[in-house]
Amino acid sequence: MSTKTYDPKSVSVIVDGTYLTGFSEDIVEVEKDEDNYEVKVGAQGDTARAKINNQLGTIKVTLQHTSPQIPYMDGLANSGKLVPVTVINAGTTRETSSATEAYVSKPAARKYGNAVEDREYEIKCMDLKME
Repeated sequence: MSTKTYDPKSVSVIVDGTYLTGFSEDIVEVEKDEDNYEVKVGAQGDTARAKINNQLGTIKVTLQHTSPQIPYMDGLANSGKLVPVTVINAGTTRETSSATEAYVSKPAARKYGNAVEDREYEIKCMDLKME
């Protein structure tokens, strides 16, 4: 039996050279916008598969509203600037997700109350690679 340990501190999110800090419980989620292949089944059950070359993807980053990078992320959202983004899990699974051209789709929704609230940013990737 081999027990593996996941450590959230092994996850890094870098947006245009800036390391994000002050994450909430859900740090980051990376997902392609479409499947890699599409299958068509004919009337007699024969199948054909088409490769989908769409590289679009979405990275969702969740920060606490006390994160020092909130103004930075809001600024990127308001500018529409295309930037590189990298998500690295340096832990046991060793995964990297990256895009050379991405943009923050909009500033995070703002909620104020008697607790530290989350700020979620959607980063739209033009050329997402998940390795």
